Amino acid sequence: MTSDRPVDYLVSLVRELCKLVKETGWLEFKVDKAEPQEIGEYISALANSAALTGKAFAYLVWGVADADHAIVGTNFVPGAAKVGNEELENWLLRLLTPKIQFRFFEVSVDGHSVVVLEIERASRHPVQFQGQEFLRIGSYKKRLKDFPEKERELWRIFDRTPFEESVAAERVDDADVLRLLDYPAYFDLLERPLPANGEGILAALADDRLIRRSDAGGWDITHLGAMLFAKRLDDFRTLYRKVVRVVHYRGNGRTQTLKEQEGAKGYACGFKGLLEYINGLLPANEVIGQALRKSVPMFPEPAVRELVANALIHQDFFVTGAGPMVEIFDDRIEITNPGEPLVDTQRFVDAPPRSRNEALASLMRRFRICEERGSGIDKVVFQVELFQLPAPLFESPEGFTRTVLFAHKPLAAMNKTDRVRACYLHACLCYVMRRQMTNASLRQRLGIADQNIATASRLLGEAVEAGVIVVADPEAGTRIRSYLPSWAAPKGEPGGVA
Repeated sequence: MTSDRPVDYLVSLVRELCKLVKETGWLEFKVDKAEPQEIGEYISALANSAALTGKAFAYLVWGVADADHAIVGTNFVPGAAKVGNEELENWLLRLLTPKIQFRFFEVSVDGHSVVVLEIERASRHPVQFQGQEFLRIGSYKKRLKDFPEKERELWRIFDRTPFEESVAAERVDDADVLRLLDYPAYFDLLERPLPANGEGILAALADDRLIRRSDAGGWDITHLGAMLFAKRLDDFRTLYRKVVRVVHYRGNGRTQTLKEQEGAKGYACGFKGLLEYINGLLPANEVIGQALRKSVPMFPEPAVRELVANALIHQDFFVTGAGPMVEIFDDRIEITNPGEPLVDTQRFVDAPPRSRNEALASLMRRFRICEERGSGIDKVVFQVELFQLPAPLFESPEGFTRTVLFAHKPLAAMNKTDRVRACYLHACLCYVMRRQMTNASLRQRLGIADQNIATASRLLGEAVEAGVIVVADPEAGTRIRSYLPSWAAPKGEPGGVA
């Protein structure tokens, strides 16, 4: 249920497991036998079998007799076990692919020592141990490759089970659901009154698939519910690495850290506080008006809001050991999330919306945290142009997606890459807004004086030469030409010179 299982929960779990008529694909009982090699193979087999049977966790339990499930106790002490000079748990983790979550718990039940190994189910890929995939067939551990029909079924399950629908916490009672989830924030965000009793609250959470009834009694909290409304994300073992890290650096590099903080709350209930914290760290410029001074943020707040929301929503939750990150420098802000983008970074402005986390995206839209219909990046580019900042950079370092917003920089200080990117994104924005990109519109975008038409023409020429924009009608005179992003050019018409 949480990263530290309470003793009463573990005792109850052992008793419930012992009530099962026989071992299942996701459960194995032992007394004292604890060979490291066999434990590793069982982790693979039980994790894969749990995925096949729809269980969030599998269990390997020492101290319970296999024949009648009597609690007899064990001499196995996992903390003292080693393979060579390496601790057992580290050795197992090193040889597992992918690195799934598992944890040993020691508990006393009826005066007997019992060890519970809780194993996270396989997701996205079968779990291997030393390069071999295993599976439970009845009460026997077998190699997965020897059962091709089971392997195909397992891959079908991976293909159709989104992360949001899998279980973050099993068999949670009514009181613990209300303790773990920030349910008042759910009703606040939907602008709905809080139900008069717990039954009404739980029913509403279940309607939106934040929780669901558990076959073993109580509730299962889904990853969707935990991700959005956890009071503390580290209460859920599969999500504690998905907290948002905000790092503030001195200067333009990563050598001096001024401040670093990790968000604790779920993404929906903690979003407002997260934005307030980020905006509080961002530099601002002081503008003197006719009578008063006022502080103007260096980066447009709507753009920051949209990009942070995008990082949360579009991340790949199956990437282990990484979560969203916001890094603040003197001259820029970088927002990074795990997972490669589903569309080309050059087509962020115009591409139809796609999300690998549809349920999460849908609820975040209902909460008005993110934009609908893929218009968010359009608004980011619009706000950047309104502030006359350098064009944002969308990039995809291996396995991640990153957006960079740059602080104000005069045109003379921009390099050719900056200038070409500004022309390209301006063309994209004009295209999706059904406007024409012209010499005049580019001058307005970059703050070029009207008399400096030649400067804008030179920048347009650079972008045409780079192949990112084309002349809409090459036959048109130079003074009335308009431009399109290269991907919008009619087929067979390559465009022309500026």
